[in-house]
Amino acid sequence: MALPLPALDTAGILFARHDRVMALDLGTKTIGIAVSDAERQWASGLKTLKRGKFTVDAAEIRKIATHYSVAAIVLGLPLNMDGTMGPRAQATRAFARHLAGLTAIPVVFEDERLSTEAAHETLQAAGVAGRQRKELIDSAAAEVILQTALDRLKSRQGM
Repeated sequence: MALPLPALDTAGILFARHDRVMALDLGTKTIGIAVSDAERQWASGLKTLKRGKFTVDAAEIRKIATHYSVAAIVLGLPLNMDGTMGPRAQATRAFARHLAGLTAIPVVFEDERLSTEAAHETLQAAGVAGRQRKELIDSAAAEVILQTALDRLKSRQGM
């Protein structure tokens, strides 16, 4: 099923040579953040923000985006397993609309179904203990979301 909103590989974003991409895994209590390398080949989990007021969260996201020369923000879209949008997806879309109103950086979406599970498996396979895994899971999920988007972008560009 095609995403109902623009994805990184279909948004027509023109990247400069060393532009990075940032991903957000938007939870109810936290926001996981990941950034790509300058060649947009690899995603790395960066940090987890504790959610507060939208204006404070958006300011921190914009600060990070500026620091890393981000050309696009990929927001994980929590679709239901059947591909439909439930309340969390609607809330994510609203967050994206508000964020897009505060920055010139394009905000696009990536289906995030099973990203948290994939992040858990990756951290467990790397031997990360339970308590530490809990602290890293949101940024690791953002990393999974971003790597998926980057891989599809590379595929579309024939890289």
